[in-house]
Amino acid sequence: MPGLAIIGAGFAGIGMAIKLKEAGYHDFVILEKATELGGTWRDNTYPGCACDVPSHMYSYSYELNPGWSRMFSPQEEIWGYLRSCADKYGVTPHIRYGKRVASLEYDDAARDWSVTTDDGATFRTNAVVSAIGALHIPKFPEIAGREQFAGPAFHSAEWDHSIDLTGKRVAVIGTGASAIQFVPRIAPVAGSLTVFQRTPPWIQPKPDFAFSPAAHRALRLPGLARAIRGALYWALESRALGFAVDPRLMKGHEKLALKHLDAQVPDPALRRKLTPDYLIGCKRILISSDYYPALTRPNVELVTDAITEIRPHSIVDATGAEHEVDVIVYGTGFKVVDALQEQRIVGRGGLKLQDAWQDGIESYYGISTAGFPNLFFLLGPNTGLGHTSVVFMIESQVRYVIDCLRLLSRTRARAVDVRPGAQRAFGRRLHERLDPLVWNAGGCTSWYLDEHGVNRTIWPGFAFEYWARTRKVRPEAYELIY
Repeated sequence: MPGLAIIGAGFAGIGMAIKLKEAGYHDFVILEKATELGGTWRDNTYPGCACDVPSHMYSYSYELNPGWSRMFSPQEEIWGYLRSCADKYGVTPHIRYGKRVASLEYDDAARDWSVTTDDGATFRTNAVVSAIGALHIPKFPEIAGREQFAGPAFHSAEWDHSIDLTGKRVAVIGTGASAIQFVPRIAPVAGSLTVFQRTPPWIQPKPDFAFSPAAHRALRLPGLARAIRGALYWALESRALGFAVDPRLMKGHEKLALKHLDAQVPDPALRRKLTPDYLIGCKRILISSDYYPALTRPNVELVTDAITEIRPHSIVDATGAEHEVDVIVYGTGFKVVDALQEQRIVGRGGLKLQDAWQDGIESYYGISTAGFPNLFFLLGPNTGLGHTSVVFMIESQVRYVIDCLRLLSRTRARAVDVRPGAQRAFGRRLHERLDPLVWNAGGCTSWYLDEHGVNRTIWPGFAFEYWARTRKVRPEAYELIY
């Protein structure tokens, strides 16, 4: 029986394992549903897939990589980085592949968790770390006739590389972070490309470039990579002023985005279609320097009317226009708020996670939830960011979980369970801060919000605030179970 089980072998799961071993905890397993590690960076293989955070920030602080090929690394490079970290720090032997977790159930008498996987295997463990992340369950739009389409249709996170798009009539539904990366790659090869846009995103230029051999040599000088990471950190943190302090401070970001749009889209009619009518920042700000030019190609059409029906060989919009298509690519994002809700997790006294969250997802710093002892979430509710690297948040959460484990060792308790009062107080403070900020401004709707319009995704402040508040566990916030 392992002392701890980690679910998921992406950035969060691998980072948790590395720090467990460093802290002297070697009795753990990582349960990974796939046949390889990597999480998001294993699954997303669409053309042009890359990070939208600078490479030197999108990495572990203790494992800097002076060899990144570009300022914004491509998918394969990030995936390779994760694999090399797992090997270097001795994590790979702890991974059990093909182990999709079907349920977690807490045993009140034994004070431990029963973990069941899809293959029927069951084992017990003292603690569980859920490192599944939020961007892994593809979301498809509810459109009449979607299942009746006769041609190939797939989500960007499940890209079908067997389909040759050359000369095909391709439809892209959705214009989010993935679509603005793959549209420029498929537009030159498609016979025609029809992009269906529901809401135009705010897009700023992407300051991407390849590192020269001289730059790679310089980055290997002692301290230089660390200095660049520090400069990037504070540059990105400064972007949070408009998010975390006052929405009016987003004006500079808006001007940059509009200038970018004006420079890249000369056609005023197309420019109007691409101009957002909501406050910048309430949805994810995207970065791209080749998306707008792709939309100006003669074989590309942007449709902003709603889709009313999908037929076997066409898509019908709200004007009644029928668009003949051979292939549909869905760039419609992920089930973010529902990612944890769909898990079968049963805590103390038979409490189901869905019942605990029936009035909305609530947690303590996105890590602990009352009624679920020794269950820790990485990248849990309200720990996402709109301005900098989530790897920074993961490292803060990993350190906090290890501090909880050390509290157990010091007190010889079997489990810790966050007190409902501490969780409610934290949630109240969190939403008092969130409500007046950019994500709720002007009736803006986004995937950050749940069905009640409540932001359950984003941390409403600077990343260093979260780091400071999670540096040490407050024992009084937890009930110790012996």
